[in-house]
Formats: sequence, C-alpha cells, structure tokens
Amino acid sequence: MKILIVDDSKAMRMIVLRHLRQAGHGDADFCEAANGLEGLSQVRAESPDLILSDWNMPEMNGLEFLRKLRSDGFDTAFGFVTSEGTPDMHMLARDSGALFLIAKPFTVDTFRETLDAAGVV
Repeated sequence: MKILIVDDSKAMRMIVLRHLRQAGHGDADFCEAANGLEGLSQVRAESPDLILSDWNMPEMNGLEFLRKLRSDGFDTAFGFVTSEGTPDMHMLARDSGALFLIAKPFTVDTFRETLDAAGVV
C-alpha cells in the first residue's frame, strides 16, 4: 500500500506518519506533499492507494485538492486530518468524496479505528 500525506507543516506530516506506523501500517510506502498542488503531482507520479490531507494549506487547500482529484477522474481513497472538525466540515468532506475526517488532537487508536472502519487498509 502507498499512502500520500499532504500537509503544509513538515512536523505534522511526521506526526501523521508516526501514528500510521504505530497503528499497524508500518509496511506501507509513504510519500509527502506540502499542499494540494504538490499533492496532485504526487498522485500522478506515485498513484497512492490512500491520501491523508490537511484542510487548510496555502497554494491549494485540501478541499480544493479533493475536488480537483475527483474532477480529474481520480477515485483514490481520501481522508482529512485537520485541526477543525465541525459537523459542517464533516458533511462537506463526505459530500466532496472524502471517506473520513480525523480532527486534531488524535491518537494512534483514532487512526487505527478510522482506517479500519473506512476499509481502506
């Protein structure tokens, strides 16, 4: 499995990566991007099986990234990992094609349970 982590914070990308490994996904191949534009390039180059994206990023935010992926015909499993998790954001994420939204603060168990429930890993 190949997982793309998209977040403008390098530190947050490392935290997400560590949580994924601790949640039992250490055998996955990981790639990274700092915003939605870089994420689009990575999707085209790496063909990930799962994308975990922040919502608020410069250049192209996570929601714009997801919508662009879908409009370009990519159906890659997609979830948000973000600092906000309002009911409206959850609904907007799902309506745009995301499988889930994990709100910070999160735990290793949050990742394990969410990814298992989504059936993506």
